[in-house]
Amino acid sequence: MEDVNTQNTEHAGGVMLKKRRKGIYILPNLFTLAALFGGFYAIVMAINGRFDLAAVGVFCAMVLDSLDGRVARMTNTQSAFGEQMDSLSDMVSFGAAPALIAYVWALKGLGRWGWIAAFVYCACAALRLARFNVNTGVVDKRYFQGLPSPAAAALVAGFIWVMTDLGSAGPQWAWPMFAVCLFAGLTMVTNVPFYSFKDVQMKRSVPFVVIVLIAIAIAIINIDPPIVMFCLFVLYGLSGYVIYFWRKTKGIPTSVISTSTDEPDERGLHK
Repeated sequence: MEDVNTQNTEHAGGVMLKKRRKGIYILPNLFTLAALFGGFYAIVMAINGRFDLAAVGVFCAMVLDSLDGRVARMTNTQSAFGEQMDSLSDMVSFGAAPALIAYVWALKGLGRWGWIAAFVYCACAALRLARFNVNTGVVDKRYFQGLPSPAAAALVAGFIWVMTDLGSAGPQWAWPMFAVCLFAGLTMVTNVPFYSFKDVQMKRSVPFVVIVLIAIAIAIINIDPPIVMFCLFVLYGLSGYVIYFWRKTKGIPTSVISTSTDEPDERGLHK
């Protein structure tokens, strides 16, 4: 859906017709551009050796990325342009940026193995985003097919943020960083179901205790943001495998694909 603006008028068979020019919605795309800036900022800070700020940039991009879609739906300003812009922004902020930050921080010391790990993560992020765009209409909205790219980026950036906050140098964590990159990258392209929280209704009234619990959660995060945030995303990164094996043991289908496709060339993407 795109905005339209009246440009000029033309006469056709004696009838006045309005010629319209297609435009772009500003508000949701501002959030997308801000998220893109967060990823770009993270790369620049990593090059400058400020890995703590680089990690913060990735987490800020996550928050902004979660808002652009909600803003578009709330203001009824969804558009095909916005969807494409969002995917490109995600590739930079949650694909290229975490891979480059991890490489500069620690993986560079591993030589060929280091850039292979960084590339595997980056490539898996691209594949995950492409599959997400293809499967949008057939995936159960309650779950993600594979680890979402913002959560994968949070695992990589969160690990760097924690170690930097503790004063540890990157090179001594090269192999753990290697493992985190491979785990986050490969989990993105698995078929493991991860809860999406999309069925949570923000407009629905909730008991008073829920607000109290949210306040407590915010207070806990502020105790030590790097460690708490990283632990939360580690738990989320493992939760998909828990759901997968629980479904296996109960005999419940593990696939999150709700319908099939008639496109023979794309059937392999929906398994």
